[in-house]
Amino acid sequence: MVRNKIKPLSFKDSGLDKKEWNVLKKLSNPKKVQDFLNSLLFNFEDRGETHDSVRKTLKKGKAHCFEGALIAATALWIRGHRPLLLDLVTVNSDLDHVVTLFKYDNCWGAISKTNHIVLRYREPVYKNIRELVMSYFHEYYLSNGLKTLRSFSEPFDLSKLGTKWITTEENLGGLAHRLDHSPHKRILSFKQEKNLRKVDKIEMKAGDITEW
Repeated sequence: MVRNKIKPLSFKDSGLDKKEWNVLKKLSNPKKVQDFLNSLLFNFEDRGETHDSVRKTLKKGKAHCFEGALIAATALWIRGHRPLLLDLVTVNSDLDHVVTLFKYDNCWGAISKTNHIVLRYREPVYKNIRELVMSYFHEYYLSNGLKTLRSFSEPFDLSKLGTKWITTEENLGGLAHRLDHSPHKRILSFKQEKNLRKVDKIEMKAGDITEW
């Protein structure tokens, strides 16, 4: 069982400056956190792969899913919610996705930074994490129609890693690696995987819509 409440992250412990702190402090609930992530440009990593800290991402004003998840986790931690990441893992030909978990009225939801019409915010209506993960299953596919979601991580608690990841100038590839290699659960048997139907053309067309 995952305990969602935790001692709120303090200004001193966060390492953030006053301006950075005030930006995140204003995000008083998951809906506001999601709205803030939506206001950031999408990080296409034009100059190479990045895993930026919260501080660096706020400075750049752009984020991809992992960087957005760190911001969301920090904002929730400030409000006394445990900073939990969830890793959604796909087949090798597709990209994994990282979201931030939150709990409301004993149900799970997710905050997500994405450039696409799919893989977005999830309302806290899911009784368990697997149920939430499966809400992403049918919309997680490649341009050839192949459904690609295969496994998901146990909730990954960032509070166990201290707070350096919030403000470091270093690339957080090591943190991403730890998330990748944390315990995961498969969602399909091999028999189910072989029996999957490709998505319809109209779904693929809708999936081409991007925000940035």
